[in-house]
Amino acid sequence: MRRGMGRPFRQAFAGNIPPLLQRANQLISTGSYIEAAGAYEQLARAAEARGGPRAPFFYIQAGRARIMGNQIAGGVEYLERGLGLFAVRGLAGKVFNVGNRIVAELNQRGLGKESQQVAVYIKSLVPDFDGSLAGPAPAKRPPLPTHCPGCGAPVRVDEVEWLDDITAECAFCGSPVRGES
Repeated sequence: MRRGMGRPFRQAFAGNIPPLLQRANQLISTGSYIEAAGAYEQLARAAEARGGPRAPFFYIQAGRARIMGNQIAGGVEYLERGLGLFAVRGLAGKVFNVGNRIVAELNQRGLGKESQQVAVYIKSLVPDFDGSLAGPAPAKRPPLPTHCPGCGAPVRVDEVEWLDDITAECAFCGSPVRGES
């Protein structure tokens, strides 16, 4: 879904990006996964308390960081919390797309039991989820950078919201991320 003319592009000024988010992304890139998870959890709780749209992404990133830090059970708990928030907010497409990515990531890490647990949870949130990675073909878009130039968060093409044909919005800080030609 594209945003109409009523919502202008956000400016990507480093001053508008929470320092804690920049720190969390820096920590995860240096392998300090548990410390990064704590920062993402703090961001998630604050965003959820104010009804912020980025809370689910922060919870999911906290879960990913916990899993990378070998705190598997806690990681899965945060992954499910983020997916659950998408569902509560009526974002079934996000549950499906992000959930598919999570299931694949868990399988790639050899966490089959946890992957199955998350797939069952997704099925309870989005009944037509079939556990596969197949879905409708995405619209042809230019490739995006791997990380947001504003906050340093990972940019995943199936998790961003496109602002126009070549610009997506960072799921973590809201900065515009332009496709690479």
